[in-house]
Amino acid sequence: MSAVDAAPWPAPAASGPLDAVIDLPGSKSLTARALVAAAVAGGPTTLRGALRSRDTELMRAALTALGARFEELPDDSGACADAVLRVTPAPRPFPVRAGADGVARIDCGLAGTVMRFVPPLAALADAPVVFDGDAAARRRPLAPLLDALTALGAEVGYLGDPGFLPVRVGPGGGGPLRPADPARPEAPHRVSVDASGSSQFLSALLLAGCLLPGGLAVTPTGPVPSLPHVAMTVEFLRERGIAVDEPDAGAPVGARTWTVHPGAPRGGTLVIEPDLSNAGPFLAAALVAGGRVGVRHWPAHTTQAGDAWRWLLPDLGGTVEQAREADGSLTLTAVGTGELHGIDADLSAVGELTPTVAALAALASAQGHASRLRGIGHLRGHETDRLAALTTEINRIGGTARQTADGLEIDALPTGVHLHPARLRAYADHRMATFAAVVGLGVPGIEVDDIACTAKTLPDFPALWAKLLSDREGR
Repeated sequence: MSAVDAAPWPAPAASGPLDAVIDLPGSKSLTARALVAAAVAGGPTTLRGALRSRDTELMRAALTALGARFEELPDDSGACADAVLRVTPAPRPFPVRAGADGVARIDCGLAGTVMRFVPPLAALADAPVVFDGDAAARRRPLAPLLDALTALGAEVGYLGDPGFLPVRVGPGGGGPLRPADPARPEAPHRVSVDASGSSQFLSALLLAGCLLPGGLAVTPTGPVPSLPHVAMTVEFLRERGIAVDEPDAGAPVGARTWTVHPGAPRGGTLVIEPDLSNAGPFLAAALVAGGRVGVRHWPAHTTQAGDAWRWLLPDLGGTVEQAREADGSLTLTAVGTGELHGIDADLSAVGELTPTVAALAALASAQGHASRLRGIGHLRGHETDRLAALTTEINRIGGTARQTADGLEIDALPTGVHLHPARLRAYADHRMATFAAVVGLGVPGIEVDDIACTAKTLPDFPALWAKLLSDREGR
């Protein structure tokens, strides 16, 4: 059923302070990296807590098309609610599985991880692969990654607008499987990439670079947003036995090079952390409604961008408590009173958290507080143009928001002026849908046109949200 045909979802308003502790599904970002690494590993891998969502199912289908095999196993640990997968890696070169018409096709949906992480693997396959996706995916930037693959010797052919899906990717005549320098087979391939539009371009090259003879040295030519996601990729590869050299933190733009050394990622067992970015709307609920909301199994050490909630939420009017569990993880609890603060924050490293921050900032504007969100110009190239979408939807409910060159400004509303209910658009973007859910806590009567799009990364969000709100203080 399309969003147009579906009935709008009435976002529930807060009816009192909360007192809830929740368990969240596995991290989408970590699951995507784990699936790719397992598909090219030196031996079988067992993944525990792997997220089961639209994005990760598309990733599994894409890697299956390249020869990997996935088997779901029963979870006898009682420790996680998501999938337990046994992954048999694909042989090399990756054996492409063509359709009945003789053409191999991969559906990216609206998953940035599929449309960025898998094409470098197709360059190492035994035949070309055609990549396409949802209509909105055809507007997401892809050219810098494909330019880098072309420079490495891959075949890239655009089947629509240059720089966007649909595109055909395969091994070129010279082939990136060959050493960069036949006289020095241990020398890494070298390539530059403009990663200013998405850190996924850099992560994609690092994930595939270990499969090249000599490895791969990647130099971004511009600023790289969301650097915690690159750090996540580097740490993940190192944990699977792949050596990665990082540039000095103070190196100037254009002189920073990440070098991934050759080798197959190690197989074995891997447990996926809960998704800390998806924790945001639930923790934010405590600030809006008042009371307490805890998230269990918060990792004591993590590269996830969502760990930033520990210091963002206090700036927005809440407090954060941490309690150590027996397994060494934490339960992170947000505590709020319903009184919100405005915020002036550089979110360049944690841009995916912006919609939830913006929801709290919009509600804070009705309490007389202005906010400025900076360093997030790259959000114009996400599932939708998130800066335009957030501006439109905040203004739709009576707020005053405007775009800047690299972010958003949200003005304080005059005394006596209130936000009002409206039907908000999700733009087929899971984070815009949860933005609307958070706003709805403080503005009764909010509706969302497409709550089902939350299945991209957070299956059964409406049920999780309803359970959250059913747990209230003094019940």
